[in-house]
Amino acid sequence: MFQVFLDALTDTVKMVPLLLIIYIGIELVEYKFGYKIRKKIQKAGAAGPAVGSLAGSLPQCGFSVVTAALYTQRLVTIGTLLAVYLSTSDEAIPVILSQPDKVKIILPLILTKIFIALVGGYTIDFVFRKTNKITLAHIEAYVHGKDDKQHHHESIIEERACCGHSASSSSKKFNPKEIFLHPAIHTAKIFIFILVISFLINFVFFQVGEEALSKLLLGHSFLQPFLAALVGLIPNCAASVAITELYLKGMITYGSVIAGLCASGGLGILVLFREEKDKKGIFMVLALLFGISVVAGLIIQYLF
Repeated sequence: MFQVFLDALTDTVKMVPLLLIIYIGIELVEYKFGYKIRKKIQKAGAAGPAVGSLAGSLPQCGFSVVTAALYTQRLVTIGTLLAVYLSTSDEAIPVILSQPDKVKIILPLILTKIFIALVGGYTIDFVFRKTNKITLAHIEAYVHGKDDKQHHHESIIEERACCGHSASSSSKKFNPKEIFLHPAIHTAKIFIFILVISFLINFVFFQVGEEALSKLLLGHSFLQPFLAALVGLIPNCAASVAITELYLKGMITYGSVIAGLCASGGLGILVLFREEKDKKGIFMVLALLFGISVVAGLIIQYLF
């Protein structure tokens, strides 16, 4: 068992320098452009799914949080919210980038998820077009400064993402704590997740063999995308790390990794549970997210 742990530790430690550099880079991009992108989402209106699918595809931890908060205040449509969730990969992109031999899969992964987010987001907005009329009117009033004075939308500025990181930072003030401390904490957190997941995969592999492990994960079966999407719904970045690691080790199919990462809304799902007054509506959103993710995963698994 010690050798299994040592192998997992060695492989994971090699990823740390790249992970730290990647997270600092992501933080700098978010610091410079994050506020502007969030404003674009907030004012997108009917074009929200397109803006949301592109914004969500950026490797960061804040857009799903802020979009969920905007949705609870009816400043984005349900299609926009789902587009952001579907295109967000949470920790998948940094984890893949930290393994240079796997980098080639990033572009197809991102493009696939953007396409699913666009189709899913606009389809849902079309289905809910009557309900969205009220939301779109509210967004229009907000954009032109005619919104109800009783509405305090500035509360979204206070939303927090992972590791205590501000989800709504802007480039108005350089904050070394946000730029360097958050990536360091986040790197340590992801390091632990990867270490634990790698150890568990290796341990089970050596104890029961590849065939038994494949059966445990529903080995390339019709049900595997369902399992991956269920894991993806867990509102923690460990879920996307686990799904990504399983795919990189050849334990799940491409269709399953797409299903899992599309369902992985991260902390945005927690914000939805905390802030949304329509509790039944939350489960409708989750059901739609799960359904679209599974259908997309199955289509990819069996047609491509």
